[in-house]
Amino acid sequence: MLLVPYKYGEAFFIEKRSKFTGRVWRCDTEEEALQHIADMRTEFWNATHNVYAYIVADGQVSRFSDDGEPQGTAGVPVLEVFKRENISNVCCVVTRYFGGILLGAGGLVRAYSHAAKLALDAAGIAQMQPVSVLEITCPYSLFDRIKSEIDLFKGQISNTDYTAEVKVEVSIPEENCPSFIETIKELSSGTVIPTCIRMEHMMVRLH
Repeated sequence: MLLVPYKYGEAFFIEKRSKFTGRVWRCDTEEEALQHIADMRTEFWNATHNVYAYIVADGQVSRFSDDGEPQGTAGVPVLEVFKRENISNVCCVVTRYFGGILLGAGGLVRAYSHAAKLALDAAGIAQMQPVSVLEITCPYSLFDRIKSEIDLFKGQISNTDYTAEVKVEVSIPEENCPSFIETIKELSSGTVIPTCIRMEHMMVRLH
C-alpha cells in the first residue's frame, strides 16, 4: 500500500523565539524534490537553515540534510516522521530563523520533527489505489442507473460526452472491476459492455 501526501501542506510555529516553517509536497522523482529544495533556498535565502528530507521513487530513494544544524538533529528527525507514517513520494523542507536562544540537541530534534509532522497533517495522507479506466457507452435511459452503480462500486467519472448516446470514462478500483462489469451487463441485458482502456493509480484521501 503506497501512502503519499494528499496535497501541499504548510505549518508554522515558534519555539524559544526561533521561527520554524515546515512545507510538504508530493514528489514522484528526485528531480522534483531537488527543485522544491532549490526553490526554498532561493526564496528564503536569508533563513538560518533550510533543512530537508525526501523519499521518492515509491520509497526506493531517500535523502536528507541538516543544512548546518548539529549532525543528526534536523534532517534525520524530519525523515523519520515520514518513515514512521509509511509515507513515500514526499519532500519536506523546514525553514528556521534563529531566535537567539539555543535549543540543544534534544530541542532541535523535537522542533524539526514537530514542524514536519504539522506540515504533513496540513497536507493530509492519501493512498495510491490501482484502478481500471473503463469506457462505457449507454443510452440516456440507462445513464442514471449506471451512475448509481459507479457510486456503489466506488468509481469516479473522469469524462462525459453527450451525443446520440452517453459516453463516459470511469475509474473503478481494480478489485471491484470484474463485479462492476458484470453488474452493468446484467443491468443493460447485455447491451452495454464496459471496455477497459488503461490502468492507472487513483489517489484516495485517508485523513
